[in-house]
Amino acid sequence: MRSLSPSARRVRQALEFQRPDRLPAVDGFWPEFVDRWRAETGRPNTTDIEDVYPNDLAVPVAVEQLFPSRLAVVGQDGGFVLQDDGWGRIVRTQPGTTFSEAVTQTLRVPADLDRIAFEPAALESRYPAFLVAVQRARQRGQAVFVKIGGVYIRSTFFRGQAEFLMDLAADERFARALAERLADHLLAVGLESLRRADAYDFGVWIYDDMCSQRGPMFSPVTFERVFLPIYHRLINALKRAGARWVFLHCDGNLRPLLELLMAAGFDGINPVEYSAGLDAVELLERYRGRLRFVGGVCNSHILPGGDLPRLRRHVEALVDAGRDGGLVIGTHSIGPDISPTSYDLYRRIVATRGVYS
Repeated sequence: MRSLSPSARRVRQALEFQRPDRLPAVDGFWPEFVDRWRAETGRPNTTDIEDVYPNDLAVPVAVEQLFPSRLAVVGQDGGFVLQDDGWGRIVRTQPGTTFSEAVTQTLRVPADLDRIAFEPAALESRYPAFLVAVQRARQRGQAVFVKIGGVYIRSTFFRGQAEFLMDLAADERFARALAERLADHLLAVGLESLRRADAYDFGVWIYDDMCSQRGPMFSPVTFERVFLPIYHRLINALKRAGARWVFLHCDGNLRPLLELLMAAGFDGINPVEYSAGLDAVELLERYRGRLRFVGGVCNSHILPGGDLPRLRRHVEALVDAGRDGGLVIGTHSIGPDISPTSYDLYRRIVATRGVYS
């Protein structure tokens, strides 16, 4: 086991339900927030925001697409850019925006699945930028996990979201066969990423956005029948390879699936969205010793709302709840709707009240 930096040590202590020297924290910053922060605080353009607000963990990702050799801009459609995104589809994106829509899919009918071969997980081209990110994180002293996509969301990339949801409802046998194929590929990338990064001390985050703000995109019964056995197999393989923990990143309201996720082998969840009904203070009390939480700070209403006393109460409750481990405090992400003043207050509370020894 490699020697741990102070940041990595406190992350390990928190995830082992021990009291860390201080509450570990992690946030992701939108470039637009960083621009606003520099402008409003007078910071030079060369200032790295993580030098001011350090993150205690990082989750680098390799090129996990099914067909990375296809990644390319392939044309334009009016004011939109058409791109092969490597998931077996052409997507249309408006320049300067984040989201896209698929305009063509390689997997059009179930019979196509057997004839399509994915590019190997061991391709060298998948890992150079990933390894640079791993090295940078370790130079910062961060605990390093590795990231892979999730079985549900990557199946929707390959098949189409509406199509895959219809498969789950009308052709569950095919839906499971498709999800199994994606799981095999994602597992192979995860194992290769763990090995190349030597990230076994912490493990893997699986990013699978399978919920809306109101609840899962499918019933818990469907999760239990289709996804639970696949995730159980995938997580067991990662842990047999040496991964210490496997976390699930999923936006939205995961509450109806929590017991099933633990049965699958997940050790923790992120980002624990308060606006979706997930209160990390309450969840820590209910699941202490069984489930870990990374996140908990509301970036949808409380942080952007400008009510500083409410923000203080919200963050202080989280800091106090994390005293005996089980929590790495953070948000889903920090966007330009959040004022630098509000963000600074949140991090100052963590840096002062969150010192436990």
